[in-house]
Amino acid sequence: MTQHSSSLRHDVEVVETRDWLKILSNYREPNTLRSSMELAATFGLFLALWALAWWSLAISAWLTLAISLCNGALLLRLFAIQHDCGHSAFFKNRTLSDWIGRAIGVLTLTPYDVWRRSHSIHHSSSGNLGRRGMGDVYTLTVAEYQSAGFLRRLQYRLYRNPVVLFGLGPGYLFLLQNRLPLGLMANARYWISAMGTNVAILVALLLILYFGGVMPILLIFLPSTLLAATAGVWLFYVQHQFESAHWEPEEDWDLHEAALHGSSYYVLPAFLQLLSANIGIHHVHHLYSRIPFYRLPEVVRDHAALGNMNRMTIRESLANARLHLWDEKSKKLLSFSAAKRAAA
Repeated sequence: MTQHSSSLRHDVEVVETRDWLKILSNYREPNTLRSSMELAATFGLFLALWALAWWSLAISAWLTLAISLCNGALLLRLFAIQHDCGHSAFFKNRTLSDWIGRAIGVLTLTPYDVWRRSHSIHHSSSGNLGRRGMGDVYTLTVAEYQSAGFLRRLQYRLYRNPVVLFGLGPGYLFLLQNRLPLGLMANARYWISAMGTNVAILVALLLILYFGGVMPILLIFLPSTLLAATAGVWLFYVQHQFESAHWEPEEDWDLHEAALHGSSYYVLPAFLQLLSANIGIHHVHHLYSRIPFYRLPEVVRDHAALGNMNRMTIRESLANARLHLWDEKSKKLLSFSAAKRAAA
């Protein structure tokens, strides 16, 4: 992806990065009917599969598990709709978007107002080496890692290990960490968001337990939640963690340059793009977050310069899971071994 992206960067910069904002503003208006249909179809199928999985408990636990895993994909799509609500990109009415986002947050185990604030910080600081730590995958530079002590290096290696990032991490994030407004605990608004979501989740689980016992929780709720969480974390990772990503010190950092060049275009098969609500077209989303997800394909179709930059295939994304350290000299994300060779 690196050579391909580099060769196209000049073409993109023929149109100044800030000028893209005016161009992309033509795609920002959501279609109320389309948004309503996307929400109804996704939520309706999600409920239908939940009911089918519950019914199948009387037939086979394996069948229930299989249906639940399929439903994880719809839960991921609901999270993507919640994401658009947080950007006021799903409905023109901000209040309506916010309350839909809060309701979906109960299903995704994500306090909406807490997440919206932390995600806003992510958008306003992505690629800024001076503002790391909230709403991102924490990344050390090569120099920082080399100067760190043994325990700090070990901690970072464990954190960036795929078993932790994509195995243990998603469950911890959605089942445990999201229960508190970490990083925003001084503000009562975010406590209300977190505790209100927690109460709604608890009530829902108690109702499931009362009417169906523990098996629907173990075979439907947990598998679908964990699969959606893992897929969501993976998508977020590959959207910003790739060899030619964009990181700069705060004094050299530019919001729009970081948005355009620091986010990938994850090229997925049509079915996976549908299930992930086009979130793979992430460089366009970061540059203009008010565009509804169903209009993102229009952008890359209409503007070849954007459609051909930062492209990443599934195969390429798997290789990027080995990259962990940002090299400020070469402006590349490196593996631990590559960073060691460079230092030698």
